[in-house]
Amino acid sequence: MVQQTLDFQSVVQQFQTDGYVILRDVLSAEKIERLNAAVDRLISEEEESLSYNWYHSVARDKEFLSLIDEPAVTKLMANILGYNIQLHISHLTVRKPNPNDQKTESASFIDWHQDGPNPHFPSHAGVTSLYYVKVCYILSDMSQPNRGNTKIIPGSHMKPGYRPIQHDVNVPVEGEIQVCGKPGDVFIFGQNLWHAGGPNRSEYTRRQLFMGYSPLWMRPIDYHKASDELLEGASPIQRQLLGDISSNCFKYYLPEPSMVPLKEMLQGGDNGKSVY
Repeated sequence: MVQQTLDFQSVVQQFQTDGYVILRDVLSAEKIERLNAAVDRLISEEEESLSYNWYHSVARDKEFLSLIDEPAVTKLMANILGYNIQLHISHLTVRKPNPNDQKTESASFIDWHQDGPNPHFPSHAGVTSLYYVKVCYILSDMSQPNRGNTKIIPGSHMKPGYRPIQHDVNVPVEGEIQVCGKPGDVFIFGQNLWHAGGPNRSEYTRRQLFMGYSPLWMRPIDYHKASDELLEGASPIQRQLLGDISSNCFKYYLPEPSMVPLKEMLQGGDNGKSVY
């Protein structure tokens, strides 16, 4: 599919310039159907709500876990961040139609921000470096705006000292766009790109699954150590992406080649073939 036609050099260049890229038709219709069935199972276990958030979602269903080493996306992450990477976060969001912008316990919309810790990541000359990258798998029809789409300001990650003139997602900001896509498309952006979660004023439910990747030496956001259940049957690449490379923490900074099979994959090896 997309892996056979993806020009990684040009995609990485676009990502560095704009702060984001969109890949079309990454997932098949059959895969989208299985993922949405998994989302349905989670919703059936929750109280009725306009919005839902599930962190560490890879631990909730094998279908979500299977995306951590999606071939084209994984190779792109390694081209952007290097091969010494891991899964940083897996965050599933569902936003039902909310035309009245009703505030919910699990936020239905999020104002303008950069991702990162508190206090924020260090910056140099007013520019925050790239520390991790988020991959958003679009699971519902987001082909039109105002369906809870992610809003972004392209290039804002490279503007020294940039901040939107206001943070309210409901007030238009110069240069903003809404990311649109259909089920199976993938939206990728850096944590330093200014973005927001728009309100869903449509008749469609938004479903998006965010997978974040960071260097192995960073602490993940929603887990610190992969469970035995997650590691059972995992391929070498999946083990790396789940942070299971060594009991010696120093190796997260200076891993041995055998600990980071993504390096071999980038060089044409196949020892990371998925078993899920």
